[in-house]
Amino acid sequence: MKNQEDQFKKVLSHAKEYGFIFQSSEIYDGLSAVYDYAQNGVELKKNIRDYWWNAMVQMHENIVGLDSAIFMHPTTWKASGHVDAFNDPLIDNKDSKKRYRADVLIEDYAEKLNIKAQKEIKKASKRFGEAFNEEEFITTNPRVVKYLSQKETVLKRMAKSLENEDLKDVKALIEELEIACPVSGSKNWTDVKQFNLMFGTKLGATAESAMDLYLRPETAQGIFVNFANVQKTGRMKIPFGIAQTGKAFRNEIVARQFIFRMREFEQMEMQFFVRPGEELKWYEHWKEKRLNWHLSLGLGKENYRFHDHDKLAHYANAATDIEFNFPFGFKELEGIHSRTDFDLKAHEEHSGKKLQYFDHEVNNSYVPYVIETSIGLDRMFLAVFSNSLQNEILEDGSERVVMKIPSVLAPTKAAILPLVKKDGLPEIAQSIIDDLKFDFNLSYDEKDAIGRRYRRQDAVGTPFCITVDHDTKEDNCVTIRFRDSMEQKRVAITDLKSIIAKEVSMSTWLHKL
Repeated sequence: MKNQEDQFKKVLSHAKEYGFIFQSSEIYDGLSAVYDYAQNGVELKKNIRDYWWNAMVQMHENIVGLDSAIFMHPTTWKASGHVDAFNDPLIDNKDSKKRYRADVLIEDYAEKLNIKAQKEIKKASKRFGEAFNEEEFITTNPRVVKYLSQKETVLKRMAKSLENEDLKDVKALIEELEIACPVSGSKNWTDVKQFNLMFGTKLGATAESAMDLYLRPETAQGIFVNFANVQKTGRMKIPFGIAQTGKAFRNEIVARQFIFRMREFEQMEMQFFVRPGEELKWYEHWKEKRLNWHLSLGLGKENYRFHDHDKLAHYANAATDIEFNFPFGFKELEGIHSRTDFDLKAHEEHSGKKLQYFDHEVNNSYVPYVIETSIGLDRMFLAVFSNSLQNEILEDGSERVVMKIPSVLAPTKAAILPLVKKDGLPEIAQSIIDDLKFDFNLSYDEKDAIGRRYRRQDAVGTPFCITVDHDTKEDNCVTIRFRDSMEQKRVAITDLKSIIAKEVSMSTWLHKL
């Protein structure tokens, strides 16, 4: 746990020091759980968004994009169930005066049991080596069986209590497990209460005539209300998808863990419309596709796992999360849900408009079923950022801080560095920038010794450093340095574009999918 805390502190300080993320309105002491993406952060965020968009829309002929408005007719949120059911169960500690999500407290307790079980498995694996049978050990070792059984029991009871809206039992469970306040260690809890997460606002010229609205708490409903428009104008045939990225807003009372849980955040969602009865086949299909997208970035297979929901949302008949191993443990990164026909039917009912599809193959009209893939862009940013930030001890005993960001996502693809600020070297460097800037985001740095400049570029994740020296004037060659290996090569200026493109181009990475 200590190592995790230390790593998380490094993530926070590095994000600010190197121009990735700033606290919003910092000069006025900031606004809690609201952040601004700085000059390097905005590039990394854009590249993640583009990599998702191209993999989802460009690579699939039957998926199209949409950009719906943040403001929507208020009945939208009545139909979707958000007005009545978009709540978090909150509990206060009477001594520390801190507020927590009751379900998160219980999930964290269950995860500690899981960690204990995994430690036992790891120890046994080391002890028995190649002869180790993990499956048999998990089902027969008394300690592992006990830990995993306790975990299942706790999560199932919580899911049942939340489903039945039995908040008294949720509190009883917290007390029975002797869960303490992480800040004070106190076990003196209030009752659990439900809190609606939507931000309210008004639309209109005067207070008397203004209409009550909400800032959208998710982007999905913009897709559902546009289903018929997109299907007809795009002449889309089932199965087909609609993808969207955009801001959503939730009045998170317990916003914490940096950009993991914010009040203003960005989602990347795709709703895939299918024939009723075929939804679970497509659910499995999208589980596999989405995990492959994550794995293509090379952040480590061991850092991902599926977590199937014990408690299904009112609209779902299957749901899972892709969890990522953040510096504070495994947490949800992406949700994949089989939403049935709940959304389109609810909007049909509340609007009085038909949201059906006539399927010529079966000669029948029906309300399609929906598979949703929904990923938090900010959470994906945090996953990439925290995984990439590394401290390396070099052969000479010195240390370097390096961001091993997947090169397709790196904010700057190459830094052009004249060895000295004279003798015509800056001019050659500038001519290289003028040639390459149409294809790549570049930076120029002429201050300090070349070694220091390399370190600065390592710290922001730049895959290539290109040094212009006195020999360049004679041979039209430069020294290119590779971030991860620190290898240096002499190459012709005319070869730079192809060398960089091979490593960073979107098409190269998309081919892996």
